[in-house]
Amino acid sequence: MTVTEAGGRTGTPSRVVHPRLPARRGGARAATWWGRAWLRAVEEAAYDEADLVAARRLARSGRIGGIIVDRGSFVAAVEDDGGLWTTSGTVPVLDDAARDAFVETVAAEAGRVAALMAGDLPHTLVEHAEDAGAELLPYGGELGATCTCESWTDPCVHALAVLTQVGWLVDGDPFVLLQLRGLPREDLLARLHARADPVEEDPLATDDDTAYDAALRAARALDLLADGQGIDHLL
Repeated sequence: MTVTEAGGRTGTPSRVVHPRLPARRGGARAATWWGRAWLRAVEEAAYDEADLVAARRLARSGRIGGIIVDRGSFVAAVEDDGGLWTTSGTVPVLDDAARDAFVETVAAEAGRVAALMAGDLPHTLVEHAEDAGAELLPYGGELGATCTCESWTDPCVHALAVLTQVGWLVDGDPFVLLQLRGLPREDLLARLHARADPVEEDPLATDDDTAYDAALRAARALDLLADGQGIDHLL
């Protein structure tokens, strides 16, 4: 369960607090292609293999506190070597043009809205968004991090551990990636709703427009069902 905190100039939630992840056994791998892409970026950012091994061990230990994810940033507390450290990081946010391009790319195919709402990030969506100027998946040099520890490596083991857990969050929910890129779930849905409104009132709307609107309503229904609400008013 995540906790959303209100804030920001647009009135949409500005921070999402993800609770502490319990200790886990086994590897630190991701299940999805985009989760694996994030973890590859973490590997690129690491100083050496020894730091990566230590970071993965720490990420699995259950000693990292809840991670607060905001637009373009994240922060978490890390327990290590008898100390408590604060690690924060940054990811470049999409500019206005890139955000608009991503919204248009999502809207270009009706099934993409439902896919995102179901926790999927279609490969073609990411490819088409990149072609339009909205690059979602970061590379190693884009993952900035700072820590209150005294390590000389940048990023330190604590930061790499938190970045690894952020990768697990991204793996489980692509909206975490969108939040970090500056396009939170509520913003994306609001932009899609705003784009769909004129279509609903246009008597000359095409079949493609109607299909897109139907998919958007279906996505909203899935969202309400996930929250345990009824959907009669959408039907």
